[in-house]
Amino acid sequence: MKLIKKQVATAAATGQSSIGLFGQAIDRRTFLRRSGLVLGGAAVATALPVSMMKKARAAVDNFAPKAGVKAEVRKSVCTHCSVGCGVIAEVQNGVWTGQEPDFASPFNLGAHCAKGASVREHGMGDKRIKYPMKQVDGKWKRISWDEAINEIGDQLLKIRKTSGPDSFWMAGSSKASNEGSYLQRKFVAFWGTNNVDHQARICHSTTVAGVANTWGYGAMTNSYNDMHNCKSMIFVGSNAAEAHPVAMQHVLRGRENGAKVIVVDPRFTRTAAHADQYIRIRPGSDVPFIWGLMWHIFKNGWEDKEYIRQRVYGMDEVQKEVMKWDPKLVENVVGVPEKEMYQAAKTMADNRPGTIVWCMGGTQHHVGNNNTRAYCALQLALGNIGKSGGGANIFRGHDNVQGATDIGPNCHSLPGYYGLAEGSWKHWARVWDVDFDWLQNRFDMSKQYDSGGGKEAYTMNIPGMPVSRWIDGILEDKTNLSQKDNIRAVLFQGHAVNSQTRGPEMKKALEKVELVVISDPYPTHMAVMSDRKNNTYLLPTCTQFEQAGSVTASNRSLQWREKVIDPLFESKTDAEVLYLLAKKLGFAKEMFKHIKVENNVPVVEDVLREVNRGTWTIGYTGQSPERLKRQLENKHTFNATTLKAEGGPCDGEYYGLPWPCWGTPEMKHPGTPILYDPSMPVAKGGLVFRARYGVEHNGTNILAEGVYSKGSEIKDGYPEFTYGILQKLGWDKDLTAKERAVIMQIGKDKPETVNWKTDLSGGIQRVVIKHGCAPFGNAKARVIVWEFPDPVPIHREPLYTSRYDLVKNYPTYEDRKAFWRLPTRYASIQAKDYSKQFPLIFISGRLTEYEGGGEESRSNKWLAELQQNMFVEINPADANDRNIHNGQMVWIDGPEGGRIKVMAMVTERVGRGVIWTPFHFGGWYEGKDLVDKYPEGTAPYVRGEACNTATTYGYDSVTQMQETKATLCQIKAA
Repeated sequence: MKLIKKQVATAAATGQSSIGLFGQAIDRRTFLRRSGLVLGGAAVATALPVSMMKKARAAVDNFAPKAGVKAEVRKSVCTHCSVGCGVIAEVQNGVWTGQEPDFASPFNLGAHCAKGASVREHGMGDKRIKYPMKQVDGKWKRISWDEAINEIGDQLLKIRKTSGPDSFWMAGSSKASNEGSYLQRKFVAFWGTNNVDHQARICHSTTVAGVANTWGYGAMTNSYNDMHNCKSMIFVGSNAAEAHPVAMQHVLRGRENGAKVIVVDPRFTRTAAHADQYIRIRPGSDVPFIWGLMWHIFKNGWEDKEYIRQRVYGMDEVQKEVMKWDPKLVENVVGVPEKEMYQAAKTMADNRPGTIVWCMGGTQHHVGNNNTRAYCALQLALGNIGKSGGGANIFRGHDNVQGATDIGPNCHSLPGYYGLAEGSWKHWARVWDVDFDWLQNRFDMSKQYDSGGGKEAYTMNIPGMPVSRWIDGILEDKTNLSQKDNIRAVLFQGHAVNSQTRGPEMKKALEKVELVVISDPYPTHMAVMSDRKNNTYLLPTCTQFEQAGSVTASNRSLQWREKVIDPLFESKTDAEVLYLLAKKLGFAKEMFKHIKVENNVPVVEDVLREVNRGTWTIGYTGQSPERLKRQLENKHTFNATTLKAEGGPCDGEYYGLPWPCWGTPEMKHPGTPILYDPSMPVAKGGLVFRARYGVEHNGTNILAEGVYSKGSEIKDGYPEFTYGILQKLGWDKDLTAKERAVIMQIGKDKPETVNWKTDLSGGIQRVVIKHGCAPFGNAKARVIVWEFPDPVPIHREPLYTSRYDLVKNYPTYEDRKAFWRLPTRYASIQAKDYSKQFPLIFISGRLTEYEGGGEESRSNKWLAELQQNMFVEINPADANDRNIHNGQMVWIDGPEGGRIKVMAMVTERVGRGVIWTPFHFGGWYEGKDLVDKYPEGTAPYVRGEACNTATTYGYDSVTQMQETKATLCQIKAA
């Protein structure tokens, strides 16, 4: 079904990829009427319930319902952002014929955004890869699955033999289910490398690092629903109305209940349109902005002194830094006058509890971890953490980016945030029931530059290369790497490379690497952006609607997805692809030792049970398949504000059993709706701050003082629990004989060292909670992270800054020789002033219509009609200075040589000196449409430049997050 553009003359004038609907030119009203979205089209854009959504199944397609055939109902979860909206699918004779939103879901309450309303087209899309293919002399050739697996496997084994296991690099996926992403991490562990990563690295890795190192866990503390209880909300770098449209119904309900809303963003967004106060800041000035707010809070004595005394360590040091940022300095660096800063600070102080919401506008900076820790410090100063209506509500991007972060393919940790130390590997070896020595010997020995000693060590204990830097693993001189050789083969399973920076270098890397494997439902931008001619493989991989499994929403709730339809065409699930590769590579027997495999497909329930057996750190142990399926059938029993079931089979449980769901499933913990809330018993979902950093620092107590969970038998702070501590308290007598036997087996001659994270019996957690305590201890949150480059967050100018006059006082870091196995530049880039040649600040963000790299959504005929052009927003003054008119094609040039050709949108949404583009586009490269490079019939309906072709170098000092929200560019008419 070919789509053509509504106005052919416009297409010719703009040079953009042309689309339309049903092979004829139509207007938008006609499109909406034919697609069943009249009125509803406007409603879904504003996230309102749409009773006629069912009609969106399309008037003209091959999947219409058949008369007289009874429809089966399947329940799934939207595969786009992390709100976790329920989807109801109608299936007739194996064909997905109808869709409506789930009115019983406490998350979406019968609402869908444009993307959610069109997911049936994603599941049934005709632009998908239909069979395995490989590139031969620049042409795509159809091959069989056996050929693909054998050829890929043979090449990987050859590379392993000559260059070692670290010469293979894999991108896992935040689009995979919990079970799929877990198997991705397990797959590379059994191959023998930590060179694996996924989208979270480039969206919220700085959140995880900053938040986890402040109060214990790197996740959203409350929930979208709990925002009904807020008295104030401050959004920083978050455009929820467009990026998380259905979440806005919860935000607006809180506003209707009286909450004051503040939106802080360089761009006036749809979210800002709902605000009581909008504040426009200079990109890259988040830390001084937050410190400017806290200057007024401390100056006026608005901080919660008792909360800080009992529950926070190091606030006095933060206050010293804060008091440097007086209103005059803040206005100079941030661009916000004193009156606006005072108003925002007073609103937050007068309206408690209040929440803070941030997204990639705050995280994607080379000081991203400083930003997230500053946000935390603000909330701690106001006493807003651990309270309903308060918290840090961190909206995640992909449908399972939270779950994939928790238990999936991370290059710096094992599932459950277990690190890469020997003890962590031994724990997972016990879970997997494999010999630790065998597992260790799968890895190379290399110089462990990351430790600073240059000593030989197994690379299993060294973080792998992050997804933000895989291109440097290919291009960098191998003598500068903390591994034996360069990356020679890459496998991308559900990841879009156009979401990453430095497009020209990526093109070079793709043309140099020997083997490229893309496992995805659609051919991604990666398949067409380079001039590769051979040895690229496309493996047709199922959508999440063609498989069952669990998925974790932003609020830490797990939901079960039923399989809607059987795999289409020749597609295979993520798990089946990994099983076939593992079988070819020789470790399937060990990898799937306790996971049943039926017709080459691992049984998803068995995978989740293995996750339950091992992930004690964050409490993924209580959410058994049976409990999740029971909740799936009883969604209607959960309160839409508290998320607590009121009667029925799930009575007392919280929806999705939000982690930590302590102990074994048999313990029936209800889940934890709000992190760090001591007003409830731990057994009922209460918590305190986690004791991760010892009991004292510099001789000062860092355990909580006089604060403890309701019902706790220890009426003060305490460290994390071990079997030895149970013995000292006399609580060890409460262990069963079976639990004690497991502890003894793990601890051997030192059973006292077995702790709550490594006790596979769950006995320590059960006993501790029985006595009213939290297994992870009871400490103060800390606002000094002494392990980080900047223990107290400080401002550092972006590498490519528009205010070069500020670099002297706020410089970046020195270059680092070895960081995540690679050299990383900082000062050597900032040493040059690019602001005169490239005077415009370049930022990017999300659209309502598209998601991620956009391959799925731009291949969706419903969404394609709604947003047809890649564009740039430019302020009228900047446009007039360059003689640029609305709708005109322009070139955006970046300081590292990348350039893109896009349509200009002249608007005051962006301030003078700032431009904004969406990041969902691909299929063009530096002015050229790459339509001829796609396999026949697979080119997305909408194609356009990837904005990251023009973005630049820059990586967070802790996590290697890319710096996309504060670089520079120049624009000129095309």
